[in-house]
Order: sequence, then structure tokens, then C-alpha cells
Amino acid sequence: MGEEVVLLDFSTSLFATRVRIALAEKEIKYESIEEDLMNGNKSALLLKMNPIHKKIPVLIHNGRPVCESLIVVEYIDEVWKGKVTLLPSHPYGRAQARFWADFIDKELDNFARKIWSTKGEEQEAAKNGFLNCLKTLEDRALGDQPYFGGENFGFLDVALLGFYSWFYTYETFGKFSIEADCPKLIAWSNRCMERESVSKSVADPRKVYDSVLLWQKLRGLE
Repeated sequence: MGEEVVLLDFSTSLFATRVRIALAEKEIKYESIEEDLMNGNKSALLLKMNPIHKKIPVLIHNGRPVCESLIVVEYIDEVWKGKVTLLPSHPYGRAQARFWADFIDKELDNFARKIWSTKGEEQEAAKNGFLNCLKTLEDRALGDQPYFGGENFGFLDVALLGFYSWFYTYETFGKFSIEADCPKLIAWSNRCMERESVSKSVADPRKVYDSVLLWQKLRGLE
């Protein structure tokens, strides 16, 4: 039985990056439809498939939409079984992976956005909060393991790798070095980038930076 898999995408989106990596890990063939979000143009298909949040990424599997990046990654892992499994097999391991992924979306992302969208004291506070979150992830979740899931690449790696292509943007706007504070985390990201599923899925960091500059220009926020 043939399957139709479509991803409503945006190349520099850290959330869409997660889904692209998961699809690549599972070797799933899909059609990517790039949304024109830079100009604020949301397609009729996006509005139809995600009428609640009206955001990408949206995975459309045989005509049925799945929304929110972490939910989509879990869906991919559950639907397409095989030699690659992203979520840990043990319930406690899955709970821990979900806990830290939630931490990334609620804590890390909140600070990350403010690094390039604010200035002065607010930006400085965001930078410190961002680095503290990364240090927490490095110390409490990664430790001395090669991946967040231990010896195996998995769900939490996918969750954080969405931010990888944005590191250059954060560092440039915030004038700091992630490697200076979190060397193990940078070693982890370099290790992940050796995987074809990752290297072919993440956006060029310079492209991300240029897209942020353009976004600011279009909205008069330079």
C-alpha cells in the first residue's frame, strides 16, 4: 500500500528541522512544501491542516495532519517501526526524554528568541538564561554520554538539534561563545553532524542568520 507523506516546512525553522531529522532517520520518503513565512503568507493548505495554531511543521500522512514538532517526531517513531527507534524502550527513559524535551521548548526556546529580538538588559538576561539552560542540559541530561539517549542517537538529540543551526545567530547577536561555556555540548553537536540524517536536515547557520536580519528588516526592527 502506497503512503502519502507531506511536510509543511520552512527551511530555517528549528521545529521543522526536528521533523526532517526524524524522517531521515527512518528513511521515509516525503514531499516538502515550503511555506512563505518570511512574508507572513500562510498557505490555504497550512490553514486547513493546522487551523488551531496555523504554524509549521505539519506532517500530513495519507491526508491526515499531525501538528507540533515533538508530537510529530513521536508519531513518526510510533508509525514507522524498524531498526531505528528514537524514543527509549523503557517507560522511565521515555518519561525522562519527554521531560527534557519539554524543558527545551518551555525554557531554552524562551531565552533563545529574546537573544536576537531584544537589546540591552533584556538581551543580556536572555543570554545568561540561555547559557544556564544549555549547561543544565549538558550536566544533567548529557553528562559524559555520546548522545542524550546514551550510546544511541534518539528523541532528545532530535529535540535539541533543531537549535543547532541557530547557534551562530545566538552567538553573533549575543556576542558570546557556546563552546566556551558548554564544550561537551558542542562536541555532541559535532558528533551528531556526522550523521547524514542530521547534516542534510539542518539549515546553513549563515542562512539562518541572514533570514533573521531579513525578518527584522521587513518588520522595521533593525
